[in-house]
Amino acid sequence: MIKETHEADCGEPLKSRGEALRDYVLRRLLLMIPTFLGITLVTFTLIQFVPGGPIDQLRLQLAGGGGAGEVAGGSSRGPAQLVIPDDQLELLNEYYGFDQPLPVAYGAWLWDTLRLDLGDSFRYNEPVIRVIVDRLPVSIYYGLVTAFFVYGICIPLGILKAIKHRTVVDNATSVLIFVGYAIPGFALGAVLSNLLAVRYQIFPLGGFESAGADALPLFQRALDVGYHSVLPLIAYLAGSFAVTTMLMKNSLIENMSADYVRTALAKGLSWRRAVFVHALRNSLIPMATSIGTLLGIFLAGSFLIERVFSIPGVGLLSFEAIQARDFPVVMGFLVISSVLLMVGNLVSDLAVAFVDPRVRFE
Repeated sequence: MIKETHEADCGEPLKSRGEALRDYVLRRLLLMIPTFLGITLVTFTLIQFVPGGPIDQLRLQLAGGGGAGEVAGGSSRGPAQLVIPDDQLELLNEYYGFDQPLPVAYGAWLWDTLRLDLGDSFRYNEPVIRVIVDRLPVSIYYGLVTAFFVYGICIPLGILKAIKHRTVVDNATSVLIFVGYAIPGFALGAVLSNLLAVRYQIFPLGGFESAGADALPLFQRALDVGYHSVLPLIAYLAGSFAVTTMLMKNSLIENMSADYVRTALAKGLSWRRAVFVHALRNSLIPMATSIGTLLGIFLAGSFLIERVFSIPGVGLLSFEAIQARDFPVVMGFLVISSVLLMVGNLVSDLAVAFVDPRVRFE
C-alpha cells in the first residue's frame, strides 16, 4: 500500500526509502501470484462449459453444417447431433485435453504456461505464441502512435485550457473533445471509411499496408503504412482526448489556486515560474497514475475498429478466437494481458512515488 505522509509520528525508526521500496515491490509481486491464479482458474473453468468447441465444430463440418453458433442454439434434429463413434470421440477428447478432470487439466495447463508453452491454436494449428507474436507488430505500432499523440497533445492542451479557463479557447476545445468522446470510435471509423475511402477514394479502404509493400524501399513502405493508418488513428484518437485533457486541466487549476502558489507569488516569484515550475510539477502527479497503462500497447487495439478497417491486430485476433472457440488462443491472450495489467499497475504506483517525494511505502 502506498500512503502520502510528511514525517513519521511514531518513535520507531523508519526503514530507508530504498528498503521500503524493495519490500513493497516484493509484496506486490507475491500478490500477483494468487491474482493470476484466480483470473486464469475462473476463465479456464468457464471455458470448459462453453458449447461449440472443436469437437462440436467437427460434427458440423462432417454434417455440412455452419459455425460454432449453431451448436449451442441448433435444433435437436439438426446437424449438431451427428454421432461420432465412441472410440474416435475418446481419441478426440484425449487429443484436445478434454478427457481429464478439471483440476488435472488446469494443473497441466498451468505447468505448460510456466514453461512458456501456451499450447497450439485449434484454428491455425500453430503455437499460440507464434500466432500472437505475428499480430503484435501491428498492435504495438497503433499503440505507440496513439499514446504519442494522446500524451503529446492532451498535456499541452490541458495546460492551455487551465491557463485560458472560461475563455473562448477553453470553451471551443471543450466542445470539440467532448463531441469526439461521445462518438464511438468504430462508428466514426465506419463513417470515415464510407465517406473518404469508398465515396471519394482518398484513403485505402482497410488493411495495414498495400499488397506487395514488402518489396518497397523502407521509406516508401513507411509512407504506405502511414497512408493506411490515417483513418484508423482518427477513430482511435477521437475518444481518447477528453479524459486525459480534462485531468490535466483540472489538476493544474487546483494547484494554481493552492496556498503555496499564492505564497510564492506574494513573495515576488513571477507568475510564469510559479505556474510552469511549481504548480505544473505537482499537476503531473495524477498523470503518473496512468503511466503503467502504456504497457498495454503490446495488446492495444479495439477489435471493432480493427474489424472496420480489416487491421490484423491482437484485438481482432482475440475476438475471432472467442468466436471460433479457439480456447488456447483465448487463454494465451488472457495470460499476457493479465500479466501486463498487474505489472502496469505496479509501474503506475512506482511512478507516483517517484514524482511525489511525500509518498512512502507501507
